[in-house]
Amino acid sequence: MKVLAIDCAANLCAACVYDAEAKRELGRSVLDLGKGHAEHLMAVIAEALKAAATNYAGLGAIAVSVGPGSFTGLRVGVSTARGLALALKVPAIGVTTLEALAAEAAVTFPGRAVLAALDAGREEIHAALYDEMSVLTYGPAVTTLADATTMATESSPVLAGTAAAQIAASAGRAFDIGPRTATADILTYARLAAAKGEGERPKPLYLRGADAKPQAGFILSRLGP
Repeated sequence: MKVLAIDCAANLCAACVYDAEAKRELGRSVLDLGKGHAEHLMAVIAEALKAAATNYAGLGAIAVSVGPGSFTGLRVGVSTARGLALALKVPAIGVTTLEALAAEAAVTFPGRAVLAALDAGREEIHAALYDEMSVLTYGPAVTTLADATTMATESSPVLAGTAAAQIAASAGRAFDIGPRTATADILTYARLAAAKGEGERPKPLYLRGADAKPQAGFILSRLGP
């Protein structure tokens, strides 16, 4: 089965084609955009398909990073993945950025617990803790630097993600650290999705609500019955 993986969770607009049976990447395309994923994603997918010498008809599944990450990027990636899956009549499989980062850390430090943590701003951290068998034991959830530091101190995991250095500095001790990026390599998403198989339709993992909130002062009480 050939899996098309899509990642728009952070600065990258990435796609790759992965042969799940042969366990090898067939082709990829990656742009470091920052933003503007909607305008470039289909071209990036087309380039990855071309590099893999295949087409949409040859795909057996669509993998997509579901976050946490960029609000707009996640919406673009997930909606594209679901649309392609529907049109091609193949499953769409979601993979979180935290599990992908943890998986990469586990490759470098096998048999170790991993705390994947992303700096979400506003003194918030998006975190997930995985045990020595890569089983999720906490999160994904919004936490504080203090609580993430306590978690790291108590379990002595490998740290991964953009908040890894912050947590180590806050703890005042050394930790083994895996990838420090906001997202994993696109091949990691493809591999994890292929291992998962079909499940629920993917949806963006928003751990924090949108910035815009209704102003209660403008809400009028309903008159009449």
